[in-house]
Parts: sequence; C-alpha cells; structure tokens
Amino acid sequence: MNLAQLADINLHYQDQGPRTGPAVVFANSLGTDLRLWDDVLPHLPAGLRLIRYDKRGHGLSDCPAAPYSMGTLVRDAEALLEHLEVKDCVFVGLSIGGMVAQGLAVKRLDLVRALVLSNTAAKIGTRQMWQERMAAVEAGGIAALAEPVLERWFSKAFRAGPSLPLWRNMLLRQPKEGYIGCCAAIAGTDFITPTSGLRLPTLAIAGTEDGSTPPDLVRETAALIPGSKFELLRRAGHLPCVEQPAAFAACLTRFLHDIGHI
Repeated sequence: MNLAQLADINLHYQDQGPRTGPAVVFANSLGTDLRLWDDVLPHLPAGLRLIRYDKRGHGLSDCPAAPYSMGTLVRDAEALLEHLEVKDCVFVGLSIGGMVAQGLAVKRLDLVRALVLSNTAAKIGTRQMWQERMAAVEAGGIAALAEPVLERWFSKAFRAGPSLPLWRNMLLRQPKEGYIGCCAAIAGTDFITPTSGLRLPTLAIAGTEDGSTPPDLVRETAALIPGSKFELLRRAGHLPCVEQPAAFAACLTRFLHDIGHI
C-alpha cells in the first residue's frame, strides 16, 4: 500500500507497471474505492503504468470534514500526479471520477493527454436531489440508501448473482462524512461550459442499464467535446468495469491504440 502525503491530504494509491510506461490513471465513483478497477487491469496490455487512488473521504485515504468542492477533488488529483511525476496521462474517470477528469483537463492539459469519461456527465442530477441524499445519509447512514444505489449501479442479472454482497459491503464501509462530502462536490458542479471548451482525445463509455447516468446523458456530455467517441456497453449498469470488465478493457485498449498511447 502507498500513501501520498500531499499538502493537506494523505491519499492512498496503487502504482503498477513500469514507471517509464505510458500512464493511465483511474478515478473511482462515489461510494467505491480503487478496487473498482481490479477486474479491468488484467485485461489491459502489458507495459502500461497503471495508477489508481482513493479520493478523499473514501477507501484508505484521509477523510476530512464535509463538505468538499469539486475544485478540491481536482486539486487532489493534480497534486497526486505531480507527486508521482506523471505527465501526459490518459485519465479514466467513472461518475464523480469523470467529473474530476473534466476539471483536471480544463485546468492542467500538461498532465492529461486524453480522457475516458465513463458513466458520467458534465452535470449530474440537481442540487436539491443531492441535498436530499446528503440529508438521508446524515440521518441514517449510507445504509439508508444502499438498496436504491445498488439498483442504479448494477443490472438486474448482476444483482441476482453472488457478487452483490461484496459491493454492498464496499459501499457501506465508506466513511459517511466522505460520502456526504463528495455528494456536496457533485451538487455544486456544472462543467457544461468548461467541458465544451476542451479539445483533446476523449472516449465516453455508458452502460445500457445505468440508473445514475443514463446513456443519453453520457452521450450528451461526449458531444460537448469535438471528435469524441462513444461506446455503449450492454448488460451493464453504472459500473461497467465491474459487470463487463473485459469489454470495458477492450474499449479502453482500442482507444489507447487509436491515440498512439500504446
């Protein structure tokens, strides 16, 4: 395990593969930790430098008091990449991680040469919706909304399988304060205008069964960036890297080939 001691936060991360290899950085969704990508990595080509991290308030990273801002989450990613001396990475962000990806690309194009925006958008939900969710978690913990979250995360077939309890446990073990803090960051974020100014290779990925960021929302976000590509993964919900890891890795690998990153 690695802990990056940054200016105001300690972030847990994993850095795998050759340090001189092309870097691919992964940012997780709300309520998950870096194990979200475990099943994708074995399907990726050898020689890549694969970096994953737990955002603040999640996993083994520090959990400061809520609320957080999206700017703070972007600065965390920026500081981590500087700490690891990473430039020109492909940044893969899922859900809130995809919002971090957009913000980082707007701020630091020297760090990001391409984006993969998975199951995300430039704006997700409404401020009122997120305020209601934060209030529910404050009153009853993450368990108060675990079942509807899992329904949005996964297809019906996956929820009937043996792996669901593991993902429920991951969700429930995230710090309440961190979950609320990141909800506040999403509530305050509208990247439609800044994202529409981006000009870099971008792949958007959606799942047909996604109840959080439906395919049309992901497609609309991809359309903000000229020349972006869109992939729809079937039989997958909000976390296609979990339900369809081989298909997700295949999409990512094609994109890396197309942009000359491998």
